[in-house]
Amino acid sequence: MMEHVDIFIVGGGMVGSAIAARLGGSGLRIAVLEQSTPAAFDPASAPDLRVSALSPASITLLQDIGAWQHIRAMRTAPYQRMQVWEQKREDGTLFDAGEIAAANLGHIVENRIVQLGCTAALAQYGNIELICPDEISQLHIGAGISQLTLKSGRNFTTRLVIGADGARSRVREAAAIGLNSHEYPMHAFVATVGIQGGERDITWQRFTPQGPQSLLPLPGDYASLVWYHSAAKVGQLMKLDDNALIAAFRAEFPDVLPDISHIVCRGSFPLIRRHAQAYVRHGVALAGDAAHTIHPLAGQGVNLGFQDVVALCDVLLAAQQQGEEIGSLAVLQRYQRRRQLANHAMQRLMDLFCYGFSNDIGPLRIARNLGLKLANRSGPLKKEVIRYALGLQTPEQLLAPPL
Repeated sequence: MMEHVDIFIVGGGMVGSAIAARLGGSGLRIAVLEQSTPAAFDPASAPDLRVSALSPASITLLQDIGAWQHIRAMRTAPYQRMQVWEQKREDGTLFDAGEIAAANLGHIVENRIVQLGCTAALAQYGNIELICPDEISQLHIGAGISQLTLKSGRNFTTRLVIGADGARSRVREAAAIGLNSHEYPMHAFVATVGIQGGERDITWQRFTPQGPQSLLPLPGDYASLVWYHSAAKVGQLMKLDDNALIAAFRAEFPDVLPDISHIVCRGSFPLIRRHAQAYVRHGVALAGDAAHTIHPLAGQGVNLGFQDVVALCDVLLAAQQQGEEIGSLAVLQRYQRRRQLANHAMQRLMDLFCYGFSNDIGPLRIARNLGLKLANRSGPLKKEVIRYALGLQTPEQLLAPPL
């Protein structure tokens, strides 16, 4: 039997489920396909390895769709300050939400908890079906109607396929959308660690010639540690036992950080910037990692995805109200115009930080440290950067030369 929906969202993770929830009151028939069921939340468990730094703008979206109440009922780690430096902490810059009278700079939240909160928000809408677990067996993108066959045997036709299925998007491939990519000369080592003492309302980031080092607060006596280094070095770290790994952290990370008591879990991955050559085709739209991935040093990946959610849903809701075909290329290109250049600008900004700081060239090192000192003393500049961190400033505005 062939089933029909107006929108079929492939990928029910953070971005895909948020798109569905924001369209929940539209009356459009929506199916959300997710390959695997996330594990239920256990308050006694230690935090997961995969976390995101949600900006206030992203939290506003989650509040609007009814997901934030579920997320807060589980756990989050708000942070008020962000310390950035290179050689000495006192020569760096401290960004404080209080400088613009904001409650915090954001919340560190486990990706699984964000997904659980977004999928819980879907239950309030009768026009949304969450299909999980299941996956695509066949996908044909048509000019006006697309067809999907699932491994469970269900068959669908739809006016619009939304690919929110990650960096290796099946939807992007089926739509024959090309991809520009760049692999960074470093890998990321990530660990969830137990901590003792130290300040808990602050994120730390130090730049080294090999790559940044970060420590992010997590709920309870935990933190997320991120160490960017060469693939060989990261491979060595992955092979160390817990005691040797803690010793390596203590030898390389600044003394000012909270002391590490134990290792909960660890992982590593290469760093690749990807950007789809188009975000849309007739009957297809890409969002989140399916459209773009970014260097994670500033934790902006999921925030960019949630900005995609807002832009795409705004375009689709406006088109529906005007009686336009939601899957038409003319409608979907409005979304592409809003997000493609903005995401590219953010990628350029992250490359500037990555390559500008990850070297030991003398003149550049002097200029970097001088810039961090000046930024710490420049009230207007600091406030603009803080506004950017809160999602109130776009990367184009931040990079634009003064008038």
